[in-house]
Amino acid sequence: MNKVRLPRLLIGASGSGCGKTTFTCGLLRALGDAGEKPVSFKCGPDYIDPMFHTEVLNVPSRNLDLFFAEENTVRYLMAKHGAQGSLAVVEGVMGYYDGLAGISAEASSWDLAGATGTPAVLLLDGRGKSVSLLAEIKGFLELEKKSHIQGVILNRISGMLYPELKTMIETKLPVRVYGYLPKMEDCSLESRHLGLVTAKEVRDLQAIIGRLANQIKKTVDLAGLMELAGSAEDLSFQNLELPAPLKEPVQIGVAKDKAFCFYYQDNLDLLEELGAEIVPFSPLEDTRLPEGICGCMFGGGYPELYLAQLSENTTMRGEIRRAVESGMPCFAECGGFMYLHERLKGRDGKAWPMAGVIGGESYPTDKLGRFGYITLTSQKETLLGPQGQGLKGHEFHYWDSTCQGNAFHAQKPLRKRGWECVVAEKNVFAGYPHLYFYSNPQAAKNFAQACLDYKK
Repeated sequence: MNKVRLPRLLIGASGSGCGKTTFTCGLLRALGDAGEKPVSFKCGPDYIDPMFHTEVLNVPSRNLDLFFAEENTVRYLMAKHGAQGSLAVVEGVMGYYDGLAGISAEASSWDLAGATGTPAVLLLDGRGKSVSLLAEIKGFLELEKKSHIQGVILNRISGMLYPELKTMIETKLPVRVYGYLPKMEDCSLESRHLGLVTAKEVRDLQAIIGRLANQIKKTVDLAGLMELAGSAEDLSFQNLELPAPLKEPVQIGVAKDKAFCFYYQDNLDLLEELGAEIVPFSPLEDTRLPEGICGCMFGGGYPELYLAQLSENTTMRGEIRRAVESGMPCFAECGGFMYLHERLKGRDGKAWPMAGVIGGESYPTDKLGRFGYITLTSQKETLLGPQGQGLKGHEFHYWDSTCQGNAFHAQKPLRKRGWECVVAEKNVFAGYPHLYFYSNPQAAKNFAQACLDYKK
């Protein structure tokens, strides 16, 4: 058993929309200004929040997810990436106790705090509340025997009311209040940006984060939070037994631009550990695939926002189609899957020609399709492994397809609902699910090996 010293905090909340991402980004900047070298994590499967963390820190933020991976794997990854900094900040997901299927606390922020021994600080939205905040805090502290909550921060309250609220909370409840933020309407990332555009498209993001950090320095006990982070127990874990690396390196082209930006950083890291070299390219801007690649990946993102530009790049579309037809391994998720279709239809009803690797059309719907966690089981041998192979993933999309595929069965956890999905033919794996390779590292090795076989 390995043990490492990693000061750390988890920022939870009473629910979505309380300002977790806004506060976390400001806290990361304020900690950096205070001389710390913070690293960040996101509890759960979300892509957007880590992208905002990354813009603040200029280093990748990573996901920690107890549905995707076993406890030891999560602790291993936390220790591995935490070693790059002096203090780790974990942004929670949804409400503090909200977990699988909306009926369990499994894979919730609370579950992650317990599994990793991380002190939790609860961010509470104080709009329209005063003494009732005490009842809210008391409920969170007492719902579970070990809540792991060691502090609270009050958001969107007045500076005049704060001292009295702090005194009441600390007098009546066994928890410390670490400060507050006033209403800062011009700094609300959740309502203005998240889920609509990516972090790189928020032109004033750095200025927003700067204002948040300056406010946090004035009204939040940064020294107290750093002391709390330092009180975390040593993080224990066992090393993972990963597949052996490839016998020789191989280059894999990864689509990375405004249209394709949703990747789990740990997926790319794992491929690199197995011997792959990640070569980014842009289906929007580039006219050719990178020279020398022996495989290609298309992540999720927003291809529906760039239909004309993607479609009019006929040279790139032709390159991709010919490369796949020649046998080059191709892995695509969600937005990447949509791009590989013959046609991709916009909200206006107009269908645009796309890469043409997959027959049929991807089209918009009026609601989220098959949203949430899934366990995938292969119905046949695929690019990623044999029949019966299990993988963990997540779906989140408003577009559907006339060619959904049936290579895998997807099953929602704690629910009866399941469906067939994923197009998997010879050298292609493409579907709406976002996969997490650490749920089955051999799948990543199989993909990398297929790329090496194509190279030879």
